[in-house]
Amino acid sequence: MIDAVWQWFGFQADQPLIFTQTAFWFFFAVVILGYAIVHPRQGLRNAYLFFISLFFYYKTSGLFVLLLLFSTVTDYQIGLHMVRSQSHGVRKLWLALSIFLNLAVLVYFKYAYFFTDAFNTLMHTDHEVFNLLAHWSNGAFGTSFRAEKIFLPVGISFFTFQTMSYAIDVYRKDVEPVKNVLDFGFYVSFFPQLVAGPIVRASEFIPQLYQPYSVTRHQFGVALFWILNGLLKKMLLADYLAVNFIDRVFANPGSFSGFENLAALFGYSLQVYADFSGYTDIAIGVAALLGFTLPVNFNSPYKADSVADFWKRWHISLSTWLRDYLYIPMGGNRSGSLFSYIMVGFVCLFLFLITPAVETVLIIVALVISLVLAYRLIPPIRKHIDTNINLMLTMTIGGLWHGASLNMIIWGGINGAGLIVYKYWNRISPWRDRRPFLVRSAAILLTLTFITFTRTWFRGESLDKVEIMLSQIAWHFNGALIPRVIEGYSTVFICLLGGYFIHLLPQTLKDILRDQYARSSLFVQGFVAFLAMVLVYQVMSSDLQPFIYFVF
Repeated sequence: MIDAVWQWFGFQADQPLIFTQTAFWFFFAVVILGYAIVHPRQGLRNAYLFFISLFFYYKTSGLFVLLLLFSTVTDYQIGLHMVRSQSHGVRKLWLALSIFLNLAVLVYFKYAYFFTDAFNTLMHTDHEVFNLLAHWSNGAFGTSFRAEKIFLPVGISFFTFQTMSYAIDVYRKDVEPVKNVLDFGFYVSFFPQLVAGPIVRASEFIPQLYQPYSVTRHQFGVALFWILNGLLKKMLLADYLAVNFIDRVFANPGSFSGFENLAALFGYSLQVYADFSGYTDIAIGVAALLGFTLPVNFNSPYKADSVADFWKRWHISLSTWLRDYLYIPMGGNRSGSLFSYIMVGFVCLFLFLITPAVETVLIIVALVISLVLAYRLIPPIRKHIDTNINLMLTMTIGGLWHGASLNMIIWGGINGAGLIVYKYWNRISPWRDRRPFLVRSAAILLTLTFITFTRTWFRGESLDKVEIMLSQIAWHFNGALIPRVIEGYSTVFICLLGGYFIHLLPQTLKDILRDQYARSSLFVQGFVAFLAMVLVYQVMSSDLQPFIYFVF
């Protein structure tokens, strides 16, 4: 028994602490018991949750917790040095150091294989990735880490963006630096949102560190509602659809009819939303029980009536991060800047490294020359290039944030093009100021369809499979099979249609249901929670599916 308990406290790669495992809720119950003792003293409370969060990350990612500590300590120290410096130039150097360190960590762990493969292709070598950190640890401490592999730390994109935005905000004097490293560590590592967001701004969260703990009876009910809502989204919708239909089609699209491929695409749109927003809902609920408020990350995105509206509703913390720390610094919708053209070079370099061929170079050169000539010789086009280049770059780089592949660049580029097309359409649209119900319904359907088709590249394992899937939809739809497919996958289609139906319900109705649940008695709340858990257990896959955004 003692050995089993001690073993549980160690890192087990096949048993991470995630919201869909029973072990997490036992862990959280113990956390709450300790929290009940320490919460009256703010300093002790923040330190307690900081160390709890470190343990949570250790259980999720092992010794990568040292990487989290490195990011925490370096950006904490950089923030202090920036505020102490009276020289603007020195402050800028400290900011540059923060950005360099954060991006270096991100690139090393997330893109090492990409750059190694690109180098081998260009130079006709056969170098393999070598984990310098593992090699150093093995020599210095006698550990036995595998130096021939670099594993991606869970949530690295989220916490590096979070610490980097803190340094930028301190530089801009938008926030005061945190004076206590334990408080700052708690802000960076708060376990509900640590591994898959939302990305929390220092200005939103740090003031909460110094507020007394307060959770009313109604807030408790709302928090419990968010947790149940997230679990049902993840396990009843996302996992069930993935295991029983979507994964099969995407793995071998040529073996399924065009209708099945189309259904899998719309199913994946629902899956990725239910999966990611389900995680966020649980994170918001868990944080609320501890007395902290996390930002809303989704706002019914499939009710969006335009591409622009969709990106205001989807992954809001990342969209606003890219807007505030990339799009606006490049010049926003005013004009291109030196920063813009540096980013153009950055994207072109990635394109070349992804497909290092003479044809790629010729296409890039031809595109650049065409843009330069158009900019110089055709004055009316200058304004359009200036006002749209930053938007296109932001979406393309957003694609690269998700992964270094041609699929992700295409996905980001198509979304950028969609935003630009909508911007021009909106100027001449007869429904710009007022949209009747039928027009808005058609706009919502068109937006959902566009976003869904872009996800062919987001989810597709390769360009070949993307081509096969689109070809099946275009040329092998086979409408005669539709009744048999629906009958064969009846439960899947019921879940699919039910999920979209619930998503499209009026927000006021959802708010009323959440409020009614929060105001009900503890007995009713517990009974509903019990029914939800029974339902989840009935449809739960024997092999728990990880949250999709853990890989980002």
